[in-house]
Amino acid sequence: MRTVVVTNPPRADAAAVDALAGYGVATVHEAMGRTGYLGPSIRPVHLGASVAGTAVTVLSWPGDNLMIHVAVEQCRPGDVLVVTTTSPSTDGMFGELFATALQYRGVRGLVIDAGVRDVAELHAMGFPAWSAAVSAQGTVKATPGAVNVPVTIGGQLIRPGDVILADDDGVVRVEREAAATAVQAARAREEKEAATRAAFQQGELGLDRYGLRPRLAEMGIEYVDYAEYEGS
Repeated sequence: MRTVVVTNPPRADAAAVDALAGYGVATVHEAMGRTGYLGPSIRPVHLGASVAGTAVTVLSWPGDNLMIHVAVEQCRPGDVLVVTTTSPSTDGMFGELFATALQYRGVRGLVIDAGVRDVAELHAMGFPAWSAAVSAQGTVKATPGAVNVPVTIGGQLIRPGDVILADDDGVVRVEREAAATAVQAARAREEKEAATRAAFQQGELGLDRYGLRPRLAEMGIEYVDYAEYEGS
């Protein structure tokens, strides 16, 4: 691993990022062809938060948060800090003091493929975090890593400046070049879902709206009266 801090990486268009904040993770994930989801292991530390921002990435050694300290300097308003480790770790690498420093710099939240602690304090100060673990286990500051290099979480490649969208359903990454396209796709999907919701509120069934009845027959699914079923 090259121990490097990359400064001034390109970032997704701020207006597109803010527009994506109006859509949920599930909507954007579906709208972009079910791509970019970081998986079910990255979960909100507390419920009710929703953020969209541009990634500042950190690659650290397990049990060592030195490079998070380094990364704080590289953060700008509208960023989301994204941290992973060179091998699996659940140690509490991030807590209230880091969140305080990041809030001052306008950072919108944290995504970490490791542990956080000070959960009550993070909740009280309104700093949202998504993590693979919650752990009181502390860390050292001893081993060099990298900042603003491509990292992988949940099989998804995240580059500095990519869009990170996170809410109660998890986290999704949108490539920085695709931010405007994602906004259009998410808007179209939301409009489609609004029409479907209205139809369901009027009693229409998904079987009919989605044209599923012919497929049931093709699959060999039969409708059988209870008495006939019990007598067979």
